[in-house]
Amino acid sequence: MAILQALKQDNGLTTLWVGGEGGIEAELVARASVEYCAIPAAGVHGVGLRTLPGNIWKLLRGTLASRRILRQYKPDVVLFTGGYLAVPMALASWRILSLLYVPDIEPGLALKSLARFATIIALTTETSKQYFNRKDRLVITGYPARENLLPQNREESRKRLGLHDKLPVLLFFGGSKGARTINQALAEMLPQLLAKAQVLHISGKLDWPEIEKASESLPPELAENYHPVPYLHEMGDALASADMVISRAGAATLGEYPLFGLPAILVPYPYAWRYQRVNAEYLMQHGAALLIKDEEMQFSLLNTIEYLLASPVELEKMKSAMKSLAQPDAALKLANLVRKLAGQAGELS
Repeated sequence: MAILQALKQDNGLTTLWVGGEGGIEAELVARASVEYCAIPAAGVHGVGLRTLPGNIWKLLRGTLASRRILRQYKPDVVLFTGGYLAVPMALASWRILSLLYVPDIEPGLALKSLARFATIIALTTETSKQYFNRKDRLVITGYPARENLLPQNREESRKRLGLHDKLPVLLFFGGSKGARTINQALAEMLPQLLAKAQVLHISGKLDWPEIEKASESLPPELAENYHPVPYLHEMGDALASADMVISRAGAATLGEYPLFGLPAILVPYPYAWRYQRVNAEYLMQHGAALLIKDEEMQFSLLNTIEYLLASPVELEKMKSAMKSLAQPDAALKLANLVRKLAGQAGELS
């Protein structure tokens, strides 16, 4: 979506978004008035023997569906990102110029497989180069941020979200099935935490009934410092308002937190292979984040937060370190690569 926003001023540009059947992105794409088409897709790595034949059949069906789409749409350029969902289209479009964007530090098996089909491979960080053989195809762009995530004025963002400046603001992300343990850990420490900080808590819809109950049981003097929401569209305001963020370590943390210079305590999702851990370690090695294991949250998260709140010098160092990793022009760089490939396609045709 960020790349499409960077391309939106191109006259005559037509775009087709190919996603998975029942994919969560369909609603988001429709809201942006982008044409959407679904194909069957499934992973074949790390699945059991009972599900493997069905997944291979889905891959074949997805490849055939992709060929039909390509014959009808006739694209000049194909942009890949994500995981196994892109495999059928990559197999079907191997003769078309393509850009592969790798969001995480370490690419998954699907993205590494797709690399052999890509004309150009764009990476979020220099560190990712070690995972690819064809160095001549690699370009460092950074992680593309959407327009509504561009840094906001902190005072105005806090006013819009009902936050004050008397206490620091902690941003908690628990808004996915994989982040429920963050919601649970926060619920246990709320009384201690709200005495020292405001908490902006994006809980997700799954745990929202429990979060509402926990909020209603707080005494008034603490409740005024707690701001839970199941979902928040104004993410730019949330990131601009926060003094610290506690979240998982998905690829977006590599681009969005640096953009705002936002110190982070990262809790990698333990079942996401090792991609989130590698992302978190990258930010930790640069002095921009601290890492806590999921199973250790209930023992060490509160102490870690209190330590940073009591150490403004340390927090400022983390902020500067995170800010130094920002690449605010990443979406534009990726859009320019798409334009470059489109120009080459025009020359070949």
